[in-house]
Amino acid sequence: MKKTEVEVKLRVEEPEKVPGLLQQIGAKQVHPREFEDNQLYDFPNFSLKMNRAMLRVRIQERGSLLTYKEAPRVEGGAKVRDEIEVGVGSGETLVVILTKLGMRPLFRYQKYRAVYRYAELIITVDETPIGVFLELEGPKPLIDEVAIRLGYKPTDYIVKSYLTLYQDYLKTRGLPLKDMVFDAP
Repeated sequence: MKKTEVEVKLRVEEPEKVPGLLQQIGAKQVHPREFEDNQLYDFPNFSLKMNRAMLRVRIQERGSLLTYKEAPRVEGGAKVRDEIEVGVGSGETLVVILTKLGMRPLFRYQKYRAVYRYAELIITVDETPIGVFLELEGPKPLIDEVAIRLGYKPTDYIVKSYLTLYQDYLKTRGLPLKDMVFDAP
């Protein structure tokens, strides 16, 4: 189903306080914390990347998703992007199909995600290898309201993707680009 996504990310400095803050504003947890393995795919000529579009396979315990996102734009300080998403029975099988179609992995990123809802707003708590982030997705006025209630200002909004945030993180440390994955135990 095609929809327009409006979202911002917020960097979390004190992750231990997030559940209590979300409870205080009346947000309800809809999915407990779970592991996600995300892989971006593109064609050998990088046609998706050149058009600022993306194709993602997300594998998680409650099911896998295939998502196509068109080029993002920034409106009112939020990232706005048209997307088409469908649930798939097996993310692993989908990866084989994409490879057979000539697509190749572009970037892999992992996170632990808990999902909350407040009115029409989806709030996710994303634990990544580069820190913890909140994502607020929904109507822009509600994004602004909840961000303020959580102690953030519009100047705190992040509209970059996890790929771009990770590239920035590696660049400041003089490290080459690699997948954003948790270290194996």
